[in-house]
Amino acid sequence: MKDVVLLEKSELTAGSTWHAAGLTTYFHPGINLKKIHYTSIKLYEKLEEETGQVVGFHQPGSIRIATTPVRVDEFKYQMTRTGWHATEQYIIGPEKIQEMFPLLNMDKILAGLYNPGDGHIDPYSLTMALAAGARKYGALLKYPAPVTSLKPRSDGTWDVETPQGSVRANRIVNAAGFWAREVGKMVGLEHPLIPVQHQYVVTSTIPEVKALKRELPVLRDLEGSYYLRQERDGLLFGPYESQEKMKVQDSWVTSGVPAGFGKELFESDLDRIMEHVEVAMEMVPVLKKADIINIVNGPITYSPDILPMVGPHQGIRNYWVAIGFGYGIIHAGGVGKYLSDWILHGEPPFDLIELDPNRYGKWTTTQYTEAKARESYGFNNIVGYPKEERFAGRPTQRVSGLYKTLESKCSMGFHAGWEQPHWFYKPGQDTQYRPSFRRTNWFEPVGSEYKQVMQKVGVIDLSPFGKFNIKGQDSVRLLDHLFANVIPKVGFTNISHMLTPKGRVYAELTVSHQTPGEFLLITGSGSELHDLRWIEEEAVNGGYDVEIKNITDELGVLGIAGPHARKVLQKLTAEDLSDDVFKFLQTKSLKVSDIPVTAIRISYTGELGWELYHRREDSAALYDIVMDAGQEEGIDNFGTYALNALRLEKAFRAWGSEMNCDTNPLEAGLDYFIKLNKPADFIGKQALKQIKAKGLKRRLVCLTLATDDVDPEGNESIWFDGKVVGNTTSGTYSYSIQKSLAFAYVPIELSKVGQQVEVELLGRNYPASVIQEPLVLTEPTRNRLQKKSRKDKI
Repeated sequence: MKDVVLLEKSELTAGSTWHAAGLTTYFHPGINLKKIHYTSIKLYEKLEEETGQVVGFHQPGSIRIATTPVRVDEFKYQMTRTGWHATEQYIIGPEKIQEMFPLLNMDKILAGLYNPGDGHIDPYSLTMALAAGARKYGALLKYPAPVTSLKPRSDGTWDVETPQGSVRANRIVNAAGFWAREVGKMVGLEHPLIPVQHQYVVTSTIPEVKALKRELPVLRDLEGSYYLRQERDGLLFGPYESQEKMKVQDSWVTSGVPAGFGKELFESDLDRIMEHVEVAMEMVPVLKKADIINIVNGPITYSPDILPMVGPHQGIRNYWVAIGFGYGIIHAGGVGKYLSDWILHGEPPFDLIELDPNRYGKWTTTQYTEAKARESYGFNNIVGYPKEERFAGRPTQRVSGLYKTLESKCSMGFHAGWEQPHWFYKPGQDTQYRPSFRRTNWFEPVGSEYKQVMQKVGVIDLSPFGKFNIKGQDSVRLLDHLFANVIPKVGFTNISHMLTPKGRVYAELTVSHQTPGEFLLITGSGSELHDLRWIEEEAVNGGYDVEIKNITDELGVLGIAGPHARKVLQKLTAEDLSDDVFKFLQTKSLKVSDIPVTAIRISYTGELGWELYHRREDSAALYDIVMDAGQEEGIDNFGTYALNALRLEKAFRAWGSEMNCDTNPLEAGLDYFIKLNKPADFIGKQALKQIKAKGLKRRLVCLTLATDDVDPEGNESIWFDGKVVGNTTSGTYSYSIQKSLAFAYVPIELSKVGQQVEVELLGRNYPASVIQEPLVLTEPTRNRLQKKSRKDKI
């Protein structure tokens, strides 16, 4: 695509780029963000050759320092998550660290996480090289050319106005750094971004540094919360101070960025970072004698969770963003390629839902953004545990009707603005949030909740689900085009998948056909606007006559599941709930006591159960009525941790883990839901036929493994014959067989039942076996087999 125009407000590198420390690293605790880092570094390595511009790229490697046993665990946790990626990464011991960085005080150092090829680049030279390359291939770069207004046209194109005239564009990409909020306001959006002040210190020449034969690796002292690198013959180091001490430039949020701000800095404040300076001096003693020649204090833009926002925006056609970069230098190359590929091919090249701009919504207020940005900055180097929760800015206004009832009884998790119970505690149990790489204080309580659902009856708040209402004369035709499954008959529900043109799994939803041509669509909390955007875009592009309404915040959802679920609910409704009358996957409108609900006979537990959709204001009353009615049956609460254990035993796949834009539905074992022979030419159908004809290279399998006090989480390396051959996608402890359980992708030749492999957990490889799935049959299957065996006996 050649007709690309860049409009720059003042000059290239103005804003946060010109004063950046320029760090580049292959490391990222996430999964696919490693690919973004990898792409950036590989691009920067060849830029000089491609553009003729010197970029000042230094690659001495980097070492993250562990000075506590828990940090060593974190490094082991990160190693298994990196093993199945192209990134080189090693755990190294104190001797090797000292050899590579001889200026360190080794007293407290236990281990290092080493990435060869890491380093730093000159941000100004990098920008100029990227600009030269863009011009070489036909892009037009205009500056100074501030955008004064953005006007959408009815055909989806834009009029982009500048003082020099206007440009007609098929799509626009907001990549305006700390001006991104201002640009967003032009189209009626409040992007949740906030500028924070980040300082780094540069020293004069240090004789011991000057005497070195090779450049020092970049150092990250995680407990000290700072980075340190060589700058010519001196050192440069930048701390991340605590959320109490760090400074947010909130006046820019309330009053806007000062009109002329471009290559200015804030006043430096050494006092604010002094404790980090002292820690750095203890770790690298030569700093004590060094003179500080420069303190740089400039703005960096933060999103609430520190991750950028990348991709198309829900609700506004052809408006894309690449904003909120706290680490713009290392993300730039990879994100540029990622966005171009998406724009050119109509789908993302791989899954990066954690960067989806649509992960935020109306609940993301300025107060929330500021509280989270403070926390994210201060937590820059804290230990990254599995199942991590961060508590700043919570709760948002988006709480379910049960929040007040349940908040004192359970540990809540944050899901797209909602609070949802993870696990419940009983009197005398440890109620604290205690994250760990090993089994922790929720392990026993979750086991009790698991038994509760398997043996009696449990209730769960499922209100965070994304919920859409779709109706209109073309609704059936639209959904038939969007989904790979058939459209359910009126009064029934099914599980359906939206695929990308290349046949990857863009989303999984339950589709309920409520009245002729009217549908209720349900998706996971994290994919609400991600899925809605895709549906809306297809509806507009295909000219379908439909009405699509997001009713997520209007409806509460109560799940009830377990062998006594029918008995409890039947006390409260005149509707016959017996198996023959209210069948599995049926949906009906009924009254529970006197509260109107849409009841769907479905449960992610795989046990007998219903999901009750109701007005959010009725949630507390509905919950109380159900709990009262279930006293005799021993009814109790359960949370999402128990739900996860239950669904994994039933071999239910989860979107975002077992399937996403990295996987096709056939390798994910979703064949049952994919109707290649249905008449409609659904999105991805042709690609899927080709995938099927070529044959699969890998397959999702279910593994059991005997561990000690650690369970798989997902994204761990699978080993066979001394090599990494695949990865887990999710995992849990199975309370029924008292072993660990995991889903994993392995090569086809290793996917047979009985195959032995190994799963790497915290630095150890545990033997694992591929089992026949599911481990536990679902209630409808058990029921069917019982009926059949009774028939056979008769």
